[in-house]
Amino acid sequence: MILSAEKKSLLWQNYFGVPIRNDQLSIALAGNPNVGKSTIFNALTGLHQHTGNWPGKTVNNAHGSYQYQKKPFLIVDLPGTYSLLAHTVEEQIARDFLCFANPDVTVVVLDATSLERNLNLALQVFEITPKVIVCLNLMDEAKKKNLVIDVPSLERELGVPVVATAARQGKGLAELREKILQVATGLLQPTPRQIKYSSDVESALKELLPLVENITNNSLSPRWIALRLLDGDQNFLESLSNYLDIDQVSFQDWEESKCAQ
Repeated sequence: MILSAEKKSLLWQNYFGVPIRNDQLSIALAGNPNVGKSTIFNALTGLHQHTGNWPGKTVNNAHGSYQYQKKPFLIVDLPGTYSLLAHTVEEQIARDFLCFANPDVTVVVLDATSLERNLNLALQVFEITPKVIVCLNLMDEAKKKNLVIDVPSLERELGVPVVATAARQGKGLAELREKILQVATGLLQPTPRQIKYSSDVESALKELLPLVENITNNSLSPRWIALRLLDGDQNFLESLSNYLDIDQVSFQDWEESKCAQ
């Protein structure tokens, strides 16, 4: 799932309204509402921030830049969302960016006091890209509630780097910057845990995947696309159609003909 720097720059500017230089490493910052995502964004970017609206939407668009180890980074703070199975404008924006923008690394911020609820989003992101870091934020609040989290064990279970932070106190941010660099440059290559669905779903995916791979040109996750086709999510089909620049009616006909088989 690789885009050339030139194609990526055009896509980010024209599709998402975010200017990115060819030399910048890109970060998507995702998470549920109220997990401290904006605190982490502010800590990383300082005063080097820009805000506006996502193209055609009234939702705030925030992106900023920073340098680390002589490498330039651009970080996009995605709207807070509980799921990538989009039912709101915010969820649609987050889903489309993670699916189509091809960031060099995605940082999923979790609330350490509510892992069961927050991990749902992380597992969905794992299906889109392997280049993921889990930021386990609000560790200070977890400590107040006498919650103890075995971070190394969680890291092994998830298959991605897990960085414990208390962003309001600045704790863990140095390690987060280092892990972002390692994943973005390929020095560290996560292998995220994948959800295994029922035998019927996995069988349908097996049939769809070769066909989906033919239209994604290695820039999208074929399994994620196939799962959304099985969902029959009209909103996502429109986004996919716009991205691939193919006719929506033809795409629907193709999908319906495969389902009929």
